[in-house]
Amino acid sequence: MTTSEVVVEMQHIVKQFGDFKANDDINLEVRRGEIHALLGENGAGKSTLMNVLTGLLEPTEGEIKIKGEPVQIDSPDKADELGIGMVHQHFMLIDKFTVAENIMLGNEEHNAGFIDEETTANKILELSDRYGLKVDPYAKVEDISVGQQQRAEILKVLYKGTDILILDEPTAVLTPQEIDDLMRVIRSLADEGKAIILITHKLDEIKQVADQCTVIRRGQGIGTVDVKETSQQELADMMVGRAVSFSVDKGPAHPEEVTLAVNDLVVEDARGLNAVNGLSFEVRKGEILGIAGVDGNGQTELIRAITGLMPSQSGSIHLDNVDISNKSPRYITETGLAHIPEDRQRHGLILDMSLEDNMALQTYYKPPLSENGILQHKEIEKHAIRLIEEYDVRTQSEKEPASSLSGGNQQKAIIAREVERNPDLLIAAQPTRGLDVGAIEFIHKRLIEQRDNGKAVLLMSFELDEIMDVSDRIAVMYDGKIIDIVEANNTSETELGLLMAGVSREKIVEEHKEELSVGD
Repeated sequence: MTTSEVVVEMQHIVKQFGDFKANDDINLEVRRGEIHALLGENGAGKSTLMNVLTGLLEPTEGEIKIKGEPVQIDSPDKADELGIGMVHQHFMLIDKFTVAENIMLGNEEHNAGFIDEETTANKILELSDRYGLKVDPYAKVEDISVGQQQRAEILKVLYKGTDILILDEPTAVLTPQEIDDLMRVIRSLADEGKAIILITHKLDEIKQVADQCTVIRRGQGIGTVDVKETSQQELADMMVGRAVSFSVDKGPAHPEEVTLAVNDLVVEDARGLNAVNGLSFEVRKGEILGIAGVDGNGQTELIRAITGLMPSQSGSIHLDNVDISNKSPRYITETGLAHIPEDRQRHGLILDMSLEDNMALQTYYKPPLSENGILQHKEIEKHAIRLIEEYDVRTQSEKEPASSLSGGNQQKAIIAREVERNPDLLIAAQPTRGLDVGAIEFIHKRLIEQRDNGKAVLLMSFELDEIMDVSDRIAVMYDGKIIDIVEANNTSETELGLLMAGVSREKIVEEHKEELSVGD
C-alpha cells in the first residue's frame, strides 16, 4: 500500500552525450511503498536515467531530491549512503569470484582480522530462503547459469538492505514460476515500505505488480499513468508511438527434409557432470522447434555443443548430413549454421569494437568485405549502415562501440548479422531477452520469415508465451534429456509446466486431468 511520502524526485533531468540527448527534460516521482514501473523501448533512456539516480552518470541538467532534500549523487558510494541500490540488466559480477565474494564486495564481514566468507554465505542462504532466490554462495560465477547470476545480482542489493530498489529487467532470464515468485517478493518489499522502481518491457508484469508507470520514448517523458486504470494495449501504444500487435501472425508449417540431427548426445558441464544426457531430436527445413525447460536443465550446454562452443563427450550432431560434432565454430558456421547466443555480451559481441566491425565478425574474410586478405573498410561501413537501417538498430553511428548500445539494440545487431548470412539452420537462444514489445514483434516476424523461406529454426527460450506462439513443435528438456516433444497448437501452459517439472505424459494424463481440462 503506497503512502503519500515522496522519496525520489527527479526534476527536468537532461543527460547529454555530445549532441545526443539520452534524457531530455524527464520528470520522475516515486513514493514510499510504491512499485513504480519505468517503461520504454530499447534505447529510450530508461537505464541512463537510473544510472543518473545511482551515481554512475552525472546529469547535464536537472535536480534530484531524496526524501525531500536536494542531493548530488556523484558516485555509487553516495547512492549507497542514500539507500539507493540497483540490479543492472547486464550483470556486474566478477566471473572468477564466488557468489558470496561478489555479494560481500565492499561490505566484507571480518573475524579476527580475516574476511569471514562463511558468515556472509549464511546471510545469503537466509536471504535465498526468504525470497526464493536459490543460489550456491560458494559457486564461482563463471560456473553458474545466467539465471543464477541474475539471482546473485538481486541478492547483492538485498544484502545491503536498501530503501530505494531499482530493478532493471530483473525477470529477463527467469522461468514463469520464478517470475511469479519474484513478483511476490517485490510486492512484499513495497509493503515493507521500500520504494521500488521496476524497469521492464513486460506489460503483463507491470499490470501484475506496479502501482504507477512512467513511459519514456526516445529520451522524453510521455506521461505517468495509474496502472490499474490503463490497459496493456494503451501502455504499448504509448511506449512505441503506434498501434502494436500482440499476436504472432503465423501460418501452418510445411516441414521438409531433416536439417539438424542430434543423436544420443552427452555434454558435460564445468563440474564434469552430464548436463546433456543421451539426448536425441531432429529439426526440419520449414519448421521452428522450440526448446522449453526450467533454466539449468542442459539447454545452454546443448546449444553450445551444437555451435562448437563446448565439446560433447559422445553422440553425434549432423547439419545437412555433415558431422559437425566437436568441430570449430568457424567450420560449423561455414556448414550453414547461424547462432543468436543466449548471452549477447559474452558470446555475441566484442563490446570494445565498433558496431560496424561487430556486424562483420562472421563474414569479414569474404568478398566484398575483404579482397585478397585485405579488409575493405568502405564495404564494411556500407554493410553495417544497410543492416542498421533494415533492422532498426538505434545508434548514433556505426562507428560507436557496441558497448554504447542498449541491450535490445545489441541484440538486434546480432540478429541482423546472423540472419543476413542466409543460414540453413538458425539457432536462436533467448532471442528477445530484454527487448520491448515492438522489437519482440519484429524479431518474431524474422524467425517465422526464416521458417517460411524453408530454413530450419531451433528456438530456445525461457518465455513460455514465446515458445508457444512461435514454435511449431516444442521439445521439453528436464535433467539433461528431452522428456517429450509436443505440437505447439495442441498443448497448454499447464501441460508444458508439468513436463518442465519432470512429470511424464502418462502421469499427466492419469493425475492431472482436471488441471488440463481447465483452460489456462
